[in-house]
Amino acid sequence: MTLRINRPAIFAATIALCAAIPAQAQSYPTRTVRVVVPTAPGAGSDTQARLIAKRFTESTGQPFVVDNRAGASGIIGAELVVRAPADGYTLLFGTAQIPVSMLLLKKAPFDMASDLAPISQVSLAAQILMVHPSVPVRTVPELVALAKNNPGKLNAGSSGNGTANHMAIELLKLAADIRVTHIPYRSGAPSIAALIGGETDLCFSGAVTALPHVRSGKVRGLAVTSIKRAASAPDLPTLDSFYPGYDSANWYALFAPAGTPAAIINRLHSETVSALKAPEIRDFMTGEGAELVGGAPAELGAYLRREIERYGKVIKLAKIKLD
Repeated sequence: MTLRINRPAIFAATIALCAAIPAQAQSYPTRTVRVVVPTAPGAGSDTQARLIAKRFTESTGQPFVVDNRAGASGIIGAELVVRAPADGYTLLFGTAQIPVSMLLLKKAPFDMASDLAPISQVSLAAQILMVHPSVPVRTVPELVALAKNNPGKLNAGSSGNGTANHMAIELLKLAADIRVTHIPYRSGAPSIAALIGGETDLCFSGAVTALPHVRSGKVRGLAVTSIKRAASAPDLPTLDSFYPGYDSANWYALFAPAGTPAAIINRLHSETVSALKAPEIRDFMTGEGAELVGGAPAELGAYLRREIERYGKVIKLAKIKLD
């Protein structure tokens, strides 16, 4: 029996399939979209995600609903998205904490760089390096000199092992070749309280938390962790200006499951760029000390790979382990 291949029919079917993908994007979304936020309600990432979801709902005419799935430093929520159908109806509003958490695991449940499709980086938030007023320094070089003359005697507080401000401490230790003693606390609030009370000598914290204490004189701000000066603290130099390449800003970004059609990814990126122009989102980001980004999917993908490589080296060199 001879198998006959109907080439015209196959060709026609292929053309129809290719045409269906753009058509799917044009009609997308046709039902509720879930935006997974891997933190508890009320956190900065949760508020940003809700503002973005509200704008998406208004612009597309379909509900974008935030689903808080906290746990395991963001990994639980991220894995939920990784395992979801790649159809654009389950998205992740992720942060810089997730790749760091993944790197700290002996066996990660998924590969963030290959199992998630980048959509757009939403915002970037610098941290501020602060010292207690009793510490006799007013500049980064002075702090480094003090630390070199007193190896291991300065205490640096953080909100826990593997957190963003812990990574900032370790990056500074490596960049400046200094030794300070890391003191992990349960969260950001007690680490700030410890600095104000003089229990620790220095710490890093986000601008929203740090600036009121800097302005009141309870702590002294020395620098910001972003590559560019922060709009919320324009008088503070960047750590990059002293140690080129130093970058430890927190970031927030949208992802979809790997395999989501490119047309849907591009539609979501366009919606993100449009949403970031809304006054209520700009005002909130400014108040949070964050800068709007709206980068393209390829830019976010490249940025994520650099983050994973950079923090992987830091974790290995600093021998950081989970509690």
